[in-house]
Amino acid sequence: MTISVGDKLPDTTLIKPTENGPEKVQSSDFFAGRKVALFSVPGAFTPTCSAKHLPSFEDHAAELKARGVDEIACTAVNDPFVMGAWKDTTGAKEVTMLSDGNGDFARELGLTMDGSGFGLGQRGQRFSMLVEDGVVKQLNVEQPGDYSVSSAEHMLEQM
Repeated sequence: MTISVGDKLPDTTLIKPTENGPEKVQSSDFFAGRKVALFSVPGAFTPTCSAKHLPSFEDHAAELKARGVDEIACTAVNDPFVMGAWKDTTGAKEVTMLSDGNGDFARELGLTMDGSGFGLGQRGQRFSMLVEDGVVKQLNVEQPGDYSVSSAEHMLEQM
């Protein structure tokens, strides 16, 4: 079943790349007591993710934070080393990367996709959500191949 507005996020382990190496993060702890703008990409270094999705949140970070967002986070079914390298390569400073290497978080959300036709295997769908204290307040899931409703610009219009 797909997560909906008003639902509490599942409690899974994500991995945050840090300067000291990968750090396990429980999703229940990460989202507790604060407002997080979360977006998911099918894969780090993929064209739309790198050229549009990540930059939209990086470029609009100040506006999101001015509207009460405590943290902006990106998740993908990639390992933490790839997520860290993607952050470094793009120069992203405002977005926290959260690796969902095994796809557990995406599966628990009910937001997986089959990218086997592109050699990607099972991945998380492209989406964005606004989460307050672990509860989904906004949810914007893209149709396959689209990029519009999961952008930071769209999220800002909803706030």
